[in-house]
Amino acid sequence: MVATQPQQPFDLLRELEQRSRSHALGLPQQVEVRRTWSGIGFSVAGLNLVSRLEDVDEILDYPEMTRVPGAHSWVRGLANIRGTLLPILDLQGLIDERVSQTGRSTRVLVVHEGDLSAGLVVDEVVGMRHFFDEDYTDELPPASDSMRRYLSGAYRQGNDLWAIFSLRKLRESDQFVQVASHS
Repeated sequence: MVATQPQQPFDLLRELEQRSRSHALGLPQQVEVRRTWSGIGFSVAGLNLVSRLEDVDEILDYPEMTRVPGAHSWVRGLANIRGTLLPILDLQGLIDERVSQTGRSTRVLVVHEGDLSAGLVVDEVVGMRHFFDEDYTDELPPASDSMRRYLSGAYRQGNDLWAIFSLRKLRESDQFVQVASHS
């Protein structure tokens, strides 16, 4: 049996340094920081739409509601949401006067304008969407003229075009304010 000599402290430090270097990870890669825009993605009449996060106060499942006699067909009714009566408006009907069909994925976007609140029925909410600034385009998807007045550009993500829907413009429209205040 061969006895090994104890290592000198300097030799031991050198060996530890060599082992550390051989197992060390490289410096972190420099990653380019890209500016993004985020919003709530939803669909109406087959259009992929996205609105600013701060314009949507809440997303609800399609609630039970009471019809409002004499109201437009796109005024779905009044829903009691945690003790507050909320007018529920069909977004497609409000814009294009074609009431949408409800299904399992139907949701309600809750928005406010001053003291007024309303729920907007949409076909589906797909959740938060994040887009790179460089993916912005002025190109709009095919849509009715009445819908286009609420669209302000779009983001291209893969093969999909997500039109920016201005809930602020909708809330400020005469049609919205009159219906919301009379419901």
